[in-house]
Amino acid sequence: MEFDVDAWRAELTEYREQKDEQFATARSSPLPPEKRESFDGLDYFEPNPDYRVAATVEVDDSDETITMETTAEGERLYERVARLTFEVPDASDNRDEHTLVAYQRVDQRGDGSLFVPFRDKTTGQQTYPAGRYMELHYEGDLEDGATVPLDFNLAYNPFCAYSDAYECPLPPQENWLEIVVPAGERDDQ
Repeated sequence: MEFDVDAWRAELTEYREQKDEQFATARSSPLPPEKRESFDGLDYFEPNPDYRVAATVEVDDSDETITMETTAEGERLYERVARLTFEVPDASDNRDEHTLVAYQRVDQRGDGSLFVPFRDKTTGQQTYPAGRYMELHYEGDLEDGATVPLDFNLAYNPFCAYSDAYECPLPPQENWLEIVVPAGERDDQ
């Protein structure tokens, strides 16, 4: 089935509108109540289909547990689940191969979701200084060589970007990309 850019763009726009509404009105919003009234939406890069890519999966069977530091000087335990290899354009429109590691919290193993925290060359410039996150969902077992969609347009700021009441894991150095990823949420501080 061919990728429908217009349908994707409409779906992304609707997702962003719903997220903005949730931030403005939901009791679970990470925004402090005093900021909700003046909130007029999150700041996003323009949708760019070049940053919606197919990533090739390499399953990590090591069962190695890693400790991620958090924004509040704490720690969280994660397990490496897979390496995701993909290509995105650089400033000269060259496409080089990059890899991000996908994790699961030790207490959430096997729930069909992957956590992909990352930093890139926009971090601290146009995006939140501690990095951004993506979440992927899958059904069944991950297999080597399978492909999963990796949409950087869905990259989001952790809740600690909006309130000190949250403690957020920091992307480990193995997920620091040496490229600019102008997609997803921007830092509106």
